[in-house]
Amino acid sequence: MARITQVGPGRKTVGTIDGITYVTRNGVTYARSTPTMPASVYNTPEAKKRQAIFKLVQKHLKYHLRTIRQTFTPKGNGTPTNRYYSVNGKALTAALGTLAEQYCAGEDVTITEVEAAISAYATAHPQSITIASKSGYGEVYLTGNWPDTITLNALTGDSTVIIIVAENGVVTTINADGTITTSTDTSSSSNTNGTNNSGGSSTGSETGGGTNTGGGNNGGGDNGGGDDDPSGFEE
Repeated sequence: MARITQVGPGRKTVGTIDGITYVTRNGVTYARSTPTMPASVYNTPEAKKRQAIFKLVQKHLKYHLRTIRQTFTPKGNGTPTNRYYSVNGKALTAALGTLAEQYCAGEDVTITEVEAAISAYATAHPQSITIASKSGYGEVYLTGNWPDTITLNALTGDSTVIIIVAENGVVTTINADGTITTSTDTSSSSNTNGTNNSGGSSTGSETGGGTNTGGGNNGGGDNGGGDDDPSGFEE
């Protein structure tokens, strides 16, 4: 995609205009030509299955959005969910294949079924789905059901550990000196990142899109993503 440094007056910075799709990520606007393909391309069984997998992956990403924002360091102008999907896309596609066929057959597929299918695949392939890939910390893999907490261990220096309580917005930090501090997200859809210093203590409460200096991730406010990439979902 082309990077847009300036948009003319009255022009939208997101959406599609005159065959050009504009996407904004981390405050930077990009443009790309909108693909034009015959409708028949999207009506094959294979295409319908891909579209179904796309929708099921979106369910999964939305369900774990708060956690993914805290446990993944994005690359460049991407988002944590971009990174999560780029790492796990192949495994998620394999895990959701059967449910996608049911979806194409007109059956309702719930988030509970989506999570169960992904958990079952992770149990059989314990290093196929990464649930934490953050700068300065070791990777964490899904090995069954999505855990209530995810422990991030520093790769170098003091053995700082951050325990993220999944989806309820509470981050508990065990500091290098053994003290324990927490931060709480009071918003419903924003990212929470308590400030963690490997040699000291964590900050207190932060609301939506705080900065986590321990992992180098500047969270919150992610926007955009392509129509063909489930990882573009951010709220």
